[in-house]
Amino acid sequence: MSEFAYEELFQLGPDPTPYRLITTEGVSEVEAAGHRFVRVEPSALTRLTREAMWDIAHYLRPGHLAQLAAILEDPEASGNDRFVALDLLKNACISAGGVLPMCQDTGTAIVKARKGQFVLTGGGDEAAIARGVYETYRDANLRYSQMAPLSMWEEVNTKTNLPAEIKIAAVDGDTYKFLFMAKGGGSANKSLLFQETKALLTPARLMAFLDEKLRGLGTAACPPYHLAVVVGGTSAEMALETAKLASARYLDTLPTTGDERGRAFRDLELEAQVLALTQSFGIGAQFGGKYFCHDVRVVRLPRHGASCPVALAVSCSADRQALGKITAEGVFLEQLETDPASYLPEVDEDELSGEVVRIDLTRPMDEIRAELSKLPVKTRVMLTGPMVVARDIAHSKIKERLDAGEPLPDYLRDHPVYYAGPAKTPEGYASGSFGPTTAGRMDAYVDEFMAAGGSHVMVAKGNRSKQVTEACKRHGGFYLGSIGGPAARLAQDCIRKVEVLEYPELGMEAVWMIEVEDFPAFVVVDDKGNDFFAEVSRPVTLRR
Repeated sequence: MSEFAYEELFQLGPDPTPYRLITTEGVSEVEAAGHRFVRVEPSALTRLTREAMWDIAHYLRPGHLAQLAAILEDPEASGNDRFVALDLLKNACISAGGVLPMCQDTGTAIVKARKGQFVLTGGGDEAAIARGVYETYRDANLRYSQMAPLSMWEEVNTKTNLPAEIKIAAVDGDTYKFLFMAKGGGSANKSLLFQETKALLTPARLMAFLDEKLRGLGTAACPPYHLAVVVGGTSAEMALETAKLASARYLDTLPTTGDERGRAFRDLELEAQVLALTQSFGIGAQFGGKYFCHDVRVVRLPRHGASCPVALAVSCSADRQALGKITAEGVFLEQLETDPASYLPEVDEDELSGEVVRIDLTRPMDEIRAELSKLPVKTRVMLTGPMVVARDIAHSKIKERLDAGEPLPDYLRDHPVYYAGPAKTPEGYASGSFGPTTAGRMDAYVDEFMAAGGSHVMVAKGNRSKQVTEACKRHGGFYLGSIGGPAARLAQDCIRKVEVLEYPELGMEAVWMIEVEDFPAFVVVDDKGNDFFAEVSRPVTLRR
């Protein structure tokens, strides 16, 4: 048996983060029991959280913006890659105005904290942090997405976006450190766990495994992604949490080699190989190309000899996180980029993609479908005219009507249906941030709705199941992929009018009628059974 020696599992290096001072109020120093303590009032925790959650709803890190700008300069990027990257940069500029959040799904609030033993608060830390979350979602144009179960089957919206996920660890030192995140449903749903064995731990088998599983991530979480792959872990939950932290680049300063005591490390060589693998998929930044991922983090953890968990996680185009800290000097928050316009290059938008077809949605549905039938998958379209907005709960209620023998509502027969749920509408705007939601959640309804004469043109984000492709072929339907991510730009530049059609009591889940102008989308599934994502989702045979 080896000699006892304690070693931290996650040995992070120096913190290179640029911080800005928020306040010195609520922080003081006291002497007790021969030690100097940093005393933190609840108000300081609330203020730091409030400002952090506001910042990450509207601003991005400079590094993320630089990566988007680099896509526009890369001759290997596809036209669709460049179009998506430019749209996301424009969205960042609008969001930085502080009125419209960058994404309509303003997420679950997540706070990971590490509290030094020489930090005194007197308790109530979680409540003070939760109040900061509450105040941001109350005062900003954000969306309440948290559902409270009244029973196993009944739920209500909490109307505060609480509860937040708050986790505080006790550590050495006299600093209180924080990671603030807002995780939308699309990217959170792509946190995946696989229980594997040691048989996976060969270069050929691991790369073949990743080739299959990473394609399965699809685009519902709004790429380009910051991808994290974690191999190992003393438990499944450790693997998953590590992947979430790595996708936020929180673990970037880990060592790059392992040791016999089991410390976590990054495998930089494998990161480069996995990034190259994702570039070969052809999925690109949502509609074909190279930029499925901005970058990759691969973290290796110790494991029990009988277990080998593998966790995947992504941070999406709404790359929302910021670090914070409280020291004796005050309350500090990571400095995010407040001038994203500086990353916008001079671009001729006519050269970003190939054919662009304008679709007049005021025409009868049969004419709209006839026009779309002429277009190959991956064609970029610009939509102008009326669309119906309906998502999960509305689809469920409409199905109940069909099951009861009632007809499909005329609005689903006469207009395209956009799967979305808006954030709060600022004064003077037609709508709040209003980007697409994940299409796959409505897959189970498509065949029945099409058979009943509606949902023949659907607009949303992400890939769809084979049953949707078959329904489109059988009933003459189409699925148009909207760009996941630029919700603020859609609200400001494309959505001209919004009104509730039905179920107003559902809030953002109500059925809406919207008027759009030059709303960008791509033909993903057509009426002949062609599916763009089917073309890029089949793993290749890798040479050993």
